[in-house]
Amino acid sequence: MARAGLTADRVVAAAADLADEVGFENVSLSALARGFGVKDASLYSHVRNLQDLRTRVAFLAGGELIDRIAVAVADRTGREALGAFADAYRAYALEHPGRYAATQIRVDQSLIADSPALRRTAEITYGMLRAYGLAEPDLTDAVRLLRSTFHGYCALESTGSFGAPRDVRRSWERAVDALHVALTHWPREGQPG
Repeated sequence: MARAGLTADRVVAAAADLADEVGFENVSLSALARGFGVKDASLYSHVRNLQDLRTRVAFLAGGELIDRIAVAVADRTGREALGAFADAYRAYALEHPGRYAATQIRVDQSLIADSPALRRTAEITYGMLRAYGLAEPDLTDAVRLLRSTFHGYCALESTGSFGAPRDVRRSWERAVDALHVALTHWPREGQPG
């Protein structure tokens, strides 16, 4: 018997599903093995260890997220592209909390260069921001602003931390409007503010 039909891809996909159910930090090789009805040791021919599994889930989720964003921003620029990017990001984070958490882990830099999903993420994100006339080092600063805003908002929303009666979606739209204004009037590196 082929160990419940296990493959590295099946193990990683099951780990991503489990992360959405119980939280990324609660995914373990033991829980996965129980789900497949096998002993823990059976998984080690498909993943090296828990860190390897977590990294693979991060790459899987990062690929899913950027695929969703790419479809959303296709043939759009400026505020329309930014809004589509933001909405796709937020929807993924809220629909797949465990997978999304995986996209936030720090990954070994040597592995990033070999990841088509991470290269594609950079291409799409930087491409959208270049429409605002940004170049390095401003591009990196703008990426950090977007990521911290999107992540912070999604993290707060997912825990129900927005208690005011104001519609959360409307606040999100206003935040994206504010980001558009900031990107449009970005203070260029080396220019007086």
